[in-house]
Amino acid sequence: MTAYDAIVLAGGAAKRLGGADKPGILVGGRALLDRVLAACADASATVVVGGRRPTVRTVTWTREEPQGAGPLAALDAGVRRTSAEWVLVLSADLPFLGKGTVGALLAAAGEGQRDGALCIDQDGRDQPLVAVYGAEPLRRELALLATEHGSLSGLPLRLLTNELDLARVEAGPLASFDCDTWEDIASARARIREHGAVLDEWITAVKNELGIELDVDTDVLLDLARDAAHGVARPAAPLTTFLVGYAAAKASREGDGPAAVAEAARKAAALALRWADENETQ
Repeated sequence: MTAYDAIVLAGGAAKRLGGADKPGILVGGRALLDRVLAACADASATVVVGGRRPTVRTVTWTREEPQGAGPLAALDAGVRRTSAEWVLVLSADLPFLGKGTVGALLAAAGEGQRDGALCIDQDGRDQPLVAVYGAEPLRRELALLATEHGSLSGLPLRLLTNELDLARVEAGPLASFDCDTWEDIASARARIREHGAVLDEWITAVKNELGIELDVDTDVLLDLARDAAHGVARPAAPLTTFLVGYAAAKASREGDGPAAVAEAARKAAALALRWADENETQ
């Protein structure tokens, strides 16, 4: 993947949320800001423009001058703390942003002699806070705008994007979904609990809470839990999966974590089937 730095804009008054601390609002058990930081975990450096708070990983903090001066001033404060050739720029209220969208933006930005790439939503509207910019053209245009207008305070983002040659990326329908109102928050929470997404969301939340970096094959573990519950007894399911995790942790201290999980699950599943066979032959 192309090397990049990330800037996350986490300021703003959140007026439509009654002044609530929007980056800290929980969606799926994780703060909105932490969800965005997870999507750009591959960044060489991450700068968050906003008030300091606990985060799931280390970031650099800064503030725009004056505070509340708007997104261009915040972006200028952030880019001063970056050094990579490409800069990923995100708002802190994107609950469904994923690494796939980040990768697509970086790939599009790197094609030809573009100044960057930004997402467009389902209605074809530009999303300048879900974008990758070349650091040099970004700094140049910010400086020109500051000179032309006297400062960047209160200026709209379109003044920047109108001057840059940006590729447009059609990401998934939720990639640029942002949370500006309590209705948006409620919608995001409901979507996360939908049947097709809830397990992946829950596993991701647990891994973040426990500080675990491990790809888990949920189908393997669910099959194991089913075999243990049916072949032994219902309480055997959670206990068996716990023991598999413990065994995998011991086996993977210097090896392949996912492979250790798969091997431990295979052994436990085979044992559960043998146990069930014995019961049937008695």
